[in-house]
Amino acid sequence: MTDPVLTLEDAALSLDGNAGRVDILHGITLAVDRRETLGLVGPSGSGKSSLLMLMGGLERATGGTIRALGHDLTAMDEDALARFRRDHMGVVFQSFHLIPTMTALENVATPLELAGHSDAFARAEAELEAVGLSHRAGHYPAQLSGGEQQRVALARASAPRPEILLADEPTGNLDESNGAAIIDLLFGLRDRHGATLVLVTHSHTLAHRCDRTIRLRDGRVAEPEREAAE
Repeated sequence: MTDPVLTLEDAALSLDGNAGRVDILHGITLAVDRRETLGLVGPSGSGKSSLLMLMGGLERATGGTIRALGHDLTAMDEDALARFRRDHMGVVFQSFHLIPTMTALENVATPLELAGHSDAFARAEAELEAVGLSHRAGHYPAQLSGGEQQRVALARASAPRPEILLADEPTGNLDESNGAAIIDLLFGLRDRHGATLVLVTHSHTLAHRCDRTIRLRDGRVAEPEREAAE
């Protein structure tokens, strides 16, 4: 019996551009089960990142419905979506999006403080230790390598202990060695918190670590869902 935490029904996304209306996603229907790891693959421009943004409420669907943990994201206003992400989701991007004037510890702790967690700094310290960066907690982003900055971003995403983790090309700006380390950490954090993980990737190696992959082409599911190879 399945236990979906993310459900999309005929989800569509269109955006207005200089050349007029552009259809990005066309009638996407899929479900992601609790604790499943789903990989979104396909060529550049196929709609992978846009689909991930819909799942996180970072883009608003122009058609269909999107439900996360039983809540209809398409019916929420921006404030409600922000609160929902804060309480239930962690998001990791290809770019690290760290605040340059804050230390690694402050980058992880500040969102927890804003969410009202009294143990924000203790939890942030624990997450930095989990990604092997406790010794760099007092350093600013400019003092950290790209791999270290992505580790801080992972710690920040996992610190609220989210039920859903979304990752958009989390190794895209890293070399092969750092990328492999980040992926190991990402899967480790998934297991540590029992989270559902959805990730966008061009990496065949990473895709085959997922429980299942969805291939997109021109904003549509290009082939039936399949189990990833062992």
